[in-house]
Amino acid sequence: MAEKQSILGRIGQLARANVNALLDRAEDPQKMMDQLVRDYTDSIAEAEDAIAVTIGNLRMAESDHAASVEEAEEWGRKAAAASERAEEYRSQGDEENANKFDNLAKIAISKQIAAEKDAKSAEPMIESQNKVVDQLKDGLNQMRLKLDSLKSKRDELVARQKSAEAQATVQDSISHINVMDPTSEISRYEEQVRRQEAEVAGHQELAGDSLEAQFAELEDRSNDAEIEARLAELKNKREG
Repeated sequence: MAEKQSILGRIGQLARANVNALLDRAEDPQKMMDQLVRDYTDSIAEAEDAIAVTIGNLRMAESDHAASVEEAEEWGRKAAAASERAEEYRSQGDEENANKFDNLAKIAISKQIAAEKDAKSAEPMIESQNKVVDQLKDGLNQMRLKLDSLKSKRDELVARQKSAEAQATVQDSISHINVMDPTSEISRYEEQVRRQEAEVAGHQELAGDSLEAQFAELEDRSNDAEIEARLAELKNKREG
């Protein structure tokens, strides 16, 4: 457990120190989040290396334990073989060779016991290290999940920042429109157009008045001619 804390705890402290340094510098939020993701990714890589060493040491201990178990079994087989040979010689009345193989069996048994002790003494450490490795793997998986969460949060915050910047730009544009209302300019232009239209209408009205006067004059002259004609006709009738 202490080894787990020494590995992941130290890495976690480094990651937090990097985060606090970034926050203290008050850098650009997106750059800060990107750097945070990189630092946390590096922390995970460092944790993976440290855990890999721990796992490697555990596997070596397990291999040594298996070798000790196999050695104990091998010496057990040799002791049994030597004891069996001793009994064969003893059954033949050859006590000298029987004693010789009994001694060999004893030597094999002593080596068997030593190998069994080595294997037995390694078992608590192996059991403890297996628990530590399982905890380290769980901690590493949690770090990976946190990294995924950090990336998602980074993407969310960056999107929110860009949205806020876009809204600020739109709001700034709206405020400028309020200050310089284009409808007032349109009203002024409309007034100019109305004046031009009125001026054209005035010219048209003047032109119309001139034509009516000319036609009225022609009409007056036509009436005078008719009067003269009728007067002449009356005179001719009287003379006739």
